[in-house]
Amino acid sequence: MKKFICMLLIASLCLLPGCGDGADGSGAASGDAALTEVTLNEVAHSIFYAPQYVAIENGYFAEEGIDLTLVTGFGADKVAAAVVSGEADIGFMGSESSIYIYHQNPDDYLINFAQLTQRAGNFLVAREPMDDFEWSDLKGSTVLGGRKGGMPQMVFEFILKKNGIDPETDLSIDQSIDFGSTAAAFTGNDSDFTVEFEPSATALEQEGAGYVVASLGEASGYVPYTAYCVKQSYLTENPEILQAFTNALQKGMDYVRTHTPEEIARVIQPQFEETELDTITTIVARYHGQDTWKSDLIFEQESFDLLQNILQEAGELPAWTPYEDLVDTSFAQAAAEK
Repeated sequence: MKKFICMLLIASLCLLPGCGDGADGSGAASGDAALTEVTLNEVAHSIFYAPQYVAIENGYFAEEGIDLTLVTGFGADKVAAAVVSGEADIGFMGSESSIYIYHQNPDDYLINFAQLTQRAGNFLVAREPMDDFEWSDLKGSTVLGGRKGGMPQMVFEFILKKNGIDPETDLSIDQSIDFGSTAAAFTGNDSDFTVEFEPSATALEQEGAGYVVASLGEASGYVPYTAYCVKQSYLTENPEILQAFTNALQKGMDYVRTHTPEEIARVIQPQFEETELDTITTIVARYHGQDTWKSDLIFEQESFDLLQNILQEAGELPAWTPYEDLVDTSFAQAAAEK
């Protein structure tokens, strides 16, 4: 399990002229205070989450007094389990899991406090090039999909229904492949399409094993795809940590909004050492071009209601859940106002 730790250079650097400037010109944290250890469990390690990696690589978490350990959970269910068990302090995943847990564990459920992405980050990859792809082309095909009840699969089904396709009868969706393993499976089976995050979608193209024919982010519209959450008890006991964490993320969002894909790619390249810089740049540009990232981290009620509508259409909503029970916007609002 791969871990990434942000560290702040202190003491001696603080004696130099201009030492208050961080990687983006913002003030660095004081070297007198010890950093607070925080474990973040992310649903996947993907360029889709570029603002988060900018915050890591530019030292924004450390500037805010946080020593961050990043763990990849490989699936929203696994991330949620890690947060509920206390193995992780903060979870980053689709907020559908917080709704499920709310109805299963009312004593200490998960609160969403920051939303990172506002579009789906995956792409439909075909076996052959399809320059004039239409969603109706999926009828009668076999598609490698996502986990039942997970955000990738539900958004895919949401798009199908928008285009008059019945997910149950008009095509076959294979949901038996583990999260993160569908690209490898696609190269070795006879499925017609697969739904992939980056960098897997671009990797399949580079290998000549698949071709991106559609963006689920563009097809689904603005959807609250991924957000940060903590247990209710953690939020109550550690508001200062959550504010510092959110401040760091907002700095990452600001950087992404004000810099080019090339600049963003260079910053986050250490997070993706196995990927060429040109490939990272291509992927960042693809996400940047479809307006993937919000300008702030505020998880608004309209977005939460849309999420519940998607769950309801998929038959996965246990019951309508009050927005104010599962979303706390105070940290994101404060970070946006700094």
